[in-house]
Amino acid sequence: MKILIELPTWIGDAVMTTPAIENIISHYNKPEITLIGSFVSSEALKNHPQVVATHVINKRIISLYILARKLGKFDLFFSFRSSFRSTILKLFISSKDKFQFDGSRYQNRHQVEKYNDFVCENLDINLLAGKLIVYPNSKFLTSNTKPTVGINPGASYGNAKRWYPEKFAQVAAELSYHYEILIFGGPDEKDIAADIEYLLVEMGVNNFRNLAGRTSIQELISRISSLDLFISGDSGPMHLAASFQVPTVAIFGPTRDDETSQWMNSKSMIVKKNLDCQPCMKRACPLKHHNCMNLIEAEDILKAVQSLN
Repeated sequence: MKILIELPTWIGDAVMTTPAIENIISHYNKPEITLIGSFVSSEALKNHPQVVATHVINKRIISLYILARKLGKFDLFFSFRSSFRSTILKLFISSKDKFQFDGSRYQNRHQVEKYNDFVCENLDINLLAGKLIVYPNSKFLTSNTKPTVGINPGASYGNAKRWYPEKFAQVAAELSYHYEILIFGGPDEKDIAADIEYLLVEMGVNNFRNLAGRTSIQELISRISSLDLFISGDSGPMHLAASFQVPTVAIFGPTRDDETSQWMNSKSMIVKKNLDCQPCMKRACPLKHHNCMNLIEAEDILKAVQSLN
């Protein structure tokens, strides 16, 4: 059985497909899986033992056609994307059966359940969504005498999801007495990470490393898998942490925590303010006050950390 899977664009969404993918694999008794998608999503899931190949998609229509011809024939094609581009790609793919995710069909449930319901309905099976599963290519070994906390201030969706660097720095400074600090972030998040670094230096904290923009996807996965604590906004790395059951404090503002919170991580705490305007799902605060994040204080995060211990 040869199965082609198109992954969502963002790393967090790709990680949230893994329970559904595991159910596909279970149903077909270890098929050969080929993954296509963005670089970050295919890179994050490429180490699965059933994955035989990965391909990064170019957005141009002609490139989609060329890729489809190159891939050859499959028994089954699942696309976890509902975009027009994926609809075109579905036409080009040579497969006996082809299914495309339609987000409008699946409402009022966690994103993991949406993806799993999509798979179960089309395969006519009834399997629950299990835990998130990501395979690191190596386990990061550390010689630190203290446990390690990861600080992840970025969020790809937009500025409205981001908590403030000065507050992250307050939390990191307080935790530095008991933890080594790692600051995470992608290439577009180096500025906010640098702000945190500057503030920590001002406060006399020196047991930290700023890794923002300096890790590959595989290195990011390896680092996160080795953490003792993770503090993050609603982000892709937050879902990676959930896949490794890392104790996590997740900061939520404009997005729906009932749909995109950590899935099946018993060591997870959500910090949010439950305002009337939440969740607005906007990239920037439409009311201009950003109170869903502005009202969250460092003490709120530290209390959540204590409750995890």
